[in-house]
Amino acid sequence: MGKKYDSAKQRVGAKLYSLQAATDLVKQLAFAKFDETVELTARLNVDPKQADQMVRGAVVLPHGSGQKVRVLVFAKGEKEKEAQQAGADYVGAENYAEKINGGWLEFEQVIATPDLMGMVGKLGKVLGPRGLMPNPKTGTVTFDVAKAVQEVKRGRVEYKVDKAGNVHVVIGKVSFTPAQLYENALSIVSSVWRAKPASAKGVYIGSLTVSSTMGPGVPIDSTGLVKTL
Repeated sequence: MGKKYDSAKQRVGAKLYSLQAATDLVKQLAFAKFDETVELTARLNVDPKQADQMVRGAVVLPHGSGQKVRVLVFAKGEKEKEAQQAGADYVGAENYAEKINGGWLEFEQVIATPDLMGMVGKLGKVLGPRGLMPNPKTGTVTFDVAKAVQEVKRGRVEYKVDKAGNVHVVIGKVSFTPAQLYENALSIVSSVWRAKPASAKGVYIGSLTVSSTMGPGVPIDSTGLVKTL
């Protein structure tokens, strides 16, 4: 991985850090010449293959994600106007469905009104694998399109447990202050903790790690952290 990575990894060592100390250290370890993205990874003790153990949710980060998000809204009539006024980048219906089927994917978030989900659902093979399919559970299928667009623009992020039982969520950029990264990370951990399935047994959050794009993971004392939630 290179000398800079090895040096950073040696500074991390084998200890567990508090969430606050970890978000502080991840900034110190960043060595890339660009503004690296900082990500939180949680390993959960769940079986994603079981429908009642699927963990997913959404959080409006206190300090945003530091990423520019282009929003596509499927809406008509008054809801189309509301989405445009709220700052959506693209708003429409059949015209954008046709563009997507033609290979257009210049957006990072999709919101749809419930009455258009029959049409949007046909785009599942394209949007689904990319994590872009609107879902009522994450607030992206709604008639309140203005609120949904505004939340995304403010830094709303979604998370969903993967096949290996992990959740990966962006919590900001290296240019953020340690306090901003800490508060964003805490909001994610709190949300994931509240999303614990009733059927999950044993230790729910097995491990937590924060890392920058190029840097090593900084392990967090998850046991100590969850006691404060």
